[in-house]
Amino acid sequence: MDVTVIAESSENGLHPVTAQLVGAAVAIGGAPTVLCAGGWGVEDAVSISGVAKVISVVGDCFGSFDGGAWAEALSSASGGDVIIAAATPAGREIAATIAAIRGIPIVQDVTGLAPGISVTRPIYSGKAIESSTVGTPCAITVRANAFDAAGEDGSAEVSTVNQSADVAVAVREAIAKASERLDVAEADIIISGGRGMGDPANFSHLEEIADIIGAAVGASRAAVDTWDEIPHGMQVGQTGKTVTPSLYIAVGISGAIQHLAGMRTSKYIVAINKDPDAPIFGVADYGIVATWEDALPALKAELGKL
Repeated sequence: MDVTVIAESSENGLHPVTAQLVGAAVAIGGAPTVLCAGGWGVEDAVSISGVAKVISVVGDCFGSFDGGAWAEALSSASGGDVIIAAATPAGREIAATIAAIRGIPIVQDVTGLAPGISVTRPIYSGKAIESSTVGTPCAITVRANAFDAAGEDGSAEVSTVNQSADVAVAVREAIAKASERLDVAEADIIISGGRGMGDPANFSHLEEIADIIGAAVGASRAAVDTWDEIPHGMQVGQTGKTVTPSLYIAVGISGAIQHLAGMRTSKYIVAINKDPDAPIFGVADYGIVATWEDALPALKAELGKL
């Protein structure tokens, strides 16, 4: 079940009801994605138990509250079978607007939620309780304190969606983040070189590409053992650092077992090697049979167009 939770947050941070919304999502079997409007409350949202992913939705529309503008921005970043928001004035307006944008049903003020999207809510000023089953996709707002809050031992991954009307601003922010060199163990994108790079000085070509895409530069054990200029801290592999980035680019790395053990869980692997029989191609999602001298200039040129 693909569930999106719209966090109740502001410049002051994350409202406690957000953890209750996650609890509601878990009750129907979802490992939700949490949207944080304006990027507020991301640090707290990632620690909520059961959250699969946190998306920081930023943009100039979040300077002041406008339910329609916020709904447009959040809707484009949300997916899912079920959208859950808090039954607050802001939450009701945003959820209802998203439902209207998508042409899906919405149930407001829910106090009970079960698998199969069976919902209960008070009606007639609380004099009766309505029970119903809602088809998906749908939107739901949940009353505060109707569900137990999820715990605080989560460690969800974070991504950012920039909805700024001024694209130039969004691009500048992206480039600013890309310019921050990350440690290999923390990076979401890694470009690594092996002994096939021929000389430690040639790692400068990897660094140039890393600067463009905001990646960390890694190395194979063979490169670290061969050249003193390549420090052990860059080593990816069983005897180095185990990494799980979204994108791993291996250049001039044959693919020894110990190296594969440290990076094969990467979400997407691109391998560049002049040997078509190199073991690295066995785990790569996309392989390029070429020398680094031919491949890297072309890669840099294409990335420069982005």
